[in-house]
Amino acid sequence: MDVQTRSYETKNGLVEGVHVKWPGFSLLLVAGKKAFLTCGAFDLDAIEAFGAAAAIVESTPTNLIGNLDRFPNRKIMKVNEKAKALGINVGMDVKEAFELIA
Repeated sequence: MDVQTRSYETKNGLVEGVHVKWPGFSLLLVAGKKAFLTCGAFDLDAIEAFGAAAAIVESTPTNLIGNLDRFPNRKIMKVNEKAKALGINVGMDVKEAFELIA
């Protein structure tokens, strides 16, 4: 297992990314003070049940996010109600969502 981190500066402050990598599988997450953005391996309904604001970033087995360098160049694919309340919407650029979660 390998764990990598990366910080992204936004006009509203810093957001922090984490990439946990196993052979053949990865988890990616970028968190700010208000919400977090994740790869599709996370259960958005469970996150909502815990009361957190979150959104899923586009990634499929044939078009993986792959790493934290590619994460900001994606689009938002799913959003829970708390994330919607922050202004995060399906189709939004992840860089724009970074501003809202910071």
